[in-house]
Amino acid sequence: MTERAPKSLLPVNGVPFAHHQLDWLAAEGVTRVVYSIGYLGSMIRDSIGDGARWGLDAVYVDEGEDLLGSAGAIRLAMDRNAVDEKFMVLYGDSYLPIQLSPIWEKAVSAPDPTMTVFRNEGRWDDSNVVFEDGKVTLYEKGRQDQEAINMRHIDYGLSVLNRGVIAGQVASGEKADLADVFHQLSIEGRLLGHEVHERFFEIGSPEGLKELEAYLGPG
Repeated sequence: MTERAPKSLLPVNGVPFAHHQLDWLAAEGVTRVVYSIGYLGSMIRDSIGDGARWGLDAVYVDEGEDLLGSAGAIRLAMDRNAVDEKFMVLYGDSYLPIQLSPIWEKAVSAPDPTMTVFRNEGRWDDSNVVFEDGKVTLYEKGRQDQEAINMRHIDYGLSVLNRGVIAGQVASGEKADLADVFHQLSIEGRLLGHEVHERFFEIGSPEGLKELEAYLGPG
């Protein structure tokens, strides 16, 4: 399916997934969205345009064919002055049925980045977070000793970052994964956590796509 269209445009009940995302974001009061695009990115631009249909401003940072990874893409957006000092990051294949304002209001004044976490217990995917007293004390994928280290939560897919922290972790033009940045911040004690209680949805698999279609119901 993704040979013909980017994942964010896969149809969900006949509507491009990105449109569902933007419906949710606009309903939550978001007024500006920055898309980091690469593979088939022109199709995303053509489908969403300037965002006026949703009452928001959509802008694009195009990596071209030399992809920089999730953290490298954020650094590129910073270098092109597309993001403010503090900003939210959301993956292009995640649908998160939560309220954004409580997360933003708490995270915007905090000195460290904030990761939303969900008590997963290995249900929806492998748990990858140790969450204690409002902090992510360890973020690491692929740990085999999850029970022994009390790794019961998972990265929910929404974070609040700031330019200074990213600039200190990722150089301009560097290829870098956001998972590695989060891991480093967690072991340095510089990653806050905000626990949410609604399960997440993703379209990274046929099963996930079907689950989201069932959740949203016919348009």
